[in-house]
Amino acid sequence: MKIEGRVWTFGDHVDTDMIIPARYLSVSDGHQLAKHCFTDVRPNFAKKLRAGDIAVAGVNFGCGSSREHAPLAMKAAGIGAVIAKSFARIFYRNAFNIGLPILESEGAAEQLKEGDRVSLDLSTGDIVELSGGKRFTARHVPEFMRAILEAGGLVQYLKKTAPLRKPS
Repeated sequence: MKIEGRVWTFGDHVDTDMIIPARYLSVSDGHQLAKHCFTDVRPNFAKKLRAGDIAVAGVNFGCGSSREHAPLAMKAAGIGAVIAKSFARIFYRNAFNIGLPILESEGAAEQLKEGDRVSLDLSTGDIVELSGGKRFTARHVPEFMRAILEAGGLVQYLKKTAPLRKPS
């Protein structure tokens, strides 16, 4: 699974309220949430995104509440992946559950700059900054978690691999 896009940088401790403010949590539709992704910290962010763009951040990305709305808003807005030094534990799992690719890479998080174009390969963890050729490696994502991402999320993965059976 390869992803290519433009970099948007964020700092450390980006919490779920920054990703999708609480006032929009009465909505569960991804397309509606997408319109408000990062709206308080970057007005009109969702309008500027191109499909496949990549968010790059520091430590503890996705901290705060355990809402799935945050990775869902990002995915629906068109973010192709998130690269960070580290992720909050619940955000990490929620991202895989809804099919948002995330990679941990200290080097990439420190050196990639806003507007850089990067290519990532989830199967190898390779990250390449395309204009300068800088290469980074991300922490390995286990094969079964990559399969969840490739299916589009946990529900789609389960439908594909373990269809429900009707009771006899």
